[in-house]
Amino acid sequence: MTNFGTLEFVLDRYSGTWCWKISGSRAVNMVSKLIPRGWYGDKTDEVIISDNDENIKKLKMINDRYPFNILSKSVWKRKIIPLTIKKQRTPKIEKLSQALPSKQFRGKLLDFQREGLDFLMKSSGNALLADEMGLGKTVQTLAYLSKEKNAFPALVIAPLVTLTNWQREIEKFLKKKSRNGKIIDREGPSSVMIRNGKLNDIGEYDFYIINYELLHKRLPDLLKLNIRAVICDEVQHLRSKTTQKYAAVKKLAAKEGVKFRVGLSGTPIYNRGSEIWPIVDILKPGLLGSFKEFCEYFCYVNEKGKAIVLENKRQSLREQLTKHVMLRRKKSDVLKELKDKVRHPEVIAADEKFYKAELDKIWKKLEEEQKYAQTAFDKSASYHRAIESERQAAGLAKLPRVTNFVDDIMDIDESIVVFCHHRVIHDLLHQHLAKYNPASIIGGQTDVKRDNEITRFQKGETKLMIAGLRAGNVGINLNNASYVIFAELDWSPAIHRQAEDRLHRIGQKNTVFAYYLVGSGTLDEHVVDILTDKTFEIDTILDAKTESFENKERAKLILAQIHDKLNPNNL
Repeated sequence: MTNFGTLEFVLDRYSGTWCWKISGSRAVNMVSKLIPRGWYGDKTDEVIISDNDENIKKLKMINDRYPFNILSKSVWKRKIIPLTIKKQRTPKIEKLSQALPSKQFRGKLLDFQREGLDFLMKSSGNALLADEMGLGKTVQTLAYLSKEKNAFPALVIAPLVTLTNWQREIEKFLKKKSRNGKIIDREGPSSVMIRNGKLNDIGEYDFYIINYELLHKRLPDLLKLNIRAVICDEVQHLRSKTTQKYAAVKKLAAKEGVKFRVGLSGTPIYNRGSEIWPIVDILKPGLLGSFKEFCEYFCYVNEKGKAIVLENKRQSLREQLTKHVMLRRKKSDVLKELKDKVRHPEVIAADEKFYKAELDKIWKKLEEEQKYAQTAFDKSASYHRAIESERQAAGLAKLPRVTNFVDDIMDIDESIVVFCHHRVIHDLLHQHLAKYNPASIIGGQTDVKRDNEITRFQKGETKLMIAGLRAGNVGINLNNASYVIFAELDWSPAIHRQAEDRLHRIGQKNTVFAYYLVGSGTLDEHVVDILTDKTFEIDTILDAKTESFENKERAKLILAQIHDKLNPNNL
């Protein structure tokens, strides 16, 4: 069948539209019978047909039996992949209503949370609950599990810092249900936190709670259990399909007997839109096709080899997600009483002389390491160390102005959370701001120490919290403050949003102001540009409107008001 004919995607000079051109007498004869509305091309053995789904379906049917010589292969793949994927898609999730929780559930749901419960029920428990942080994804999930007859035992996989909270929420919101279905009001479901990686018999419980890093170590034990539901909290941990934890969750979710797979995250996409595929493929396998098909249709590959969702495909991807697997609500949509969040990058002066001197040391060291690197991995690792050192140098170079900025806001008696990344910056901030007796969240703290520091801040015993950017971005409530300051910047927009939403959540009574302190002439300026690009891609996939660094003028006004309060006589 090699001489059947050719298929090419062309710009028709008469209509001015992109069309499909079929060449070859046998192919033209076949196409003319199936697609009579085509028109002849410049030659007698050519036919031109419109580019639409119906015609593509017919061309695909012909190609499956009589293969064309396809000249526009990349375009053809992009066109037919959605048609292939649709065969695997589950029915569209219908319009939501407000469902009532079962008698096993102790709490009371807000109206939008009852709609979330209805969504989980209509998706048969295979869904991505992507509500913004602070909207009660945990409580909606527990309400849903209580509705299903065969949801227990359930496995909860979550970051280490949130394990205790999960156990606490289970005890608070659920009643015990006996094997015969009787509700025991005075008891809660049994649960166990798996804290070590040693293989041993776990026992029988209603809930098994484990962190992502231990999962692959305890996989043999977990596979022996009769698990019915897998709950992945902060499911963005599964954004890479090459990790051990991803492979472990994939195996558990595919286990016979597992009926319910729920992913929870206000930031399911951390850096790039293509990160959504591994997550969805666990929750609803096949919904977005294979990863290759997904990339061919939705993405392009940038100069670094990363799959970036095409700008003209982002809305289409969002529609597919919301129709079949994802519920996404923003606080501004459902919490009318919650005040705004204002985000603004504030450019501040940096110690240029110090920064340039540090850069000189960093890049001289890099040149030396590159010279003696034996493998591509060694070269890459050396380069990434240099970039990380430059990030720290930027943090140190602007530190005096950061502390001045914090002092200004503290002088008007406001509570503040300052986020930083490097331990040395964290320690120096504590040193320079010691007069405020700041609370502290940093990696390596015990749960007790961490909880004590949060309590001290939330009760108003101190008005300043200094937190590690990645240590303080999940599992905590800091809504006693209305100002958040980023003394250092991360490459991921999701990290910043998670940190902001420690303050901007249910219970917050004031507008939250988030200031990104950008060191002039440092790496910060490049980081902000990258954050802006990533934010635009993420927002156009997850939300109808983009945020980026919105409300800039309002943020400037607030900053001017701060300065005015500090200097009332300075007209």
